[in-house]
Amino acid sequence: MQFLLDNALTLFITLLSGYMLFWSFFGNRILGIKEADTVRAMQLINRSNALVLDVREQGEYDGGHIINSLLIPAPQLKERIGELEKYRTRPIVVVCRSGARATHITSWLGKQGFKETYLLNGGVKAWQKASLPLEK
Repeated sequence: MQFLLDNALTLFITLLSGYMLFWSFFGNRILGIKEADTVRAMQLINRSNALVLDVREQGEYDGGHIINSLLIPAPQLKERIGELEKYRTRPIVVVCRSGARATHITSWLGKQGFKETYLLNGGVKAWQKASLPLEK
């Protein structure tokens, strides 16, 4: 017991680090978010006619975006959800700069009844790193 008291801070940091590591690997699966790396995203786009939904701001989008993507900035999505109705039966790949904003949007779309939504792991940064094309 004395050991626990003497090392409480170290034990707390260890447990917290373990939790964070666990969540980084399994958090999206627990939340029901399907992930797609760049290869899987390309397959969805080319084989299943997936919509690429870009949730970045206009300036980010203008700097370079995935070809044929639809821009709806994250703060506007709730009021513009109607624009996605015609894509309800198609896969949707949600993308932002790095994946943080897109994670929340992918989860929210699933709750709105969009069954086949995917988070692009790493976002546009991963797309660029894989040397895939962007248009301006």
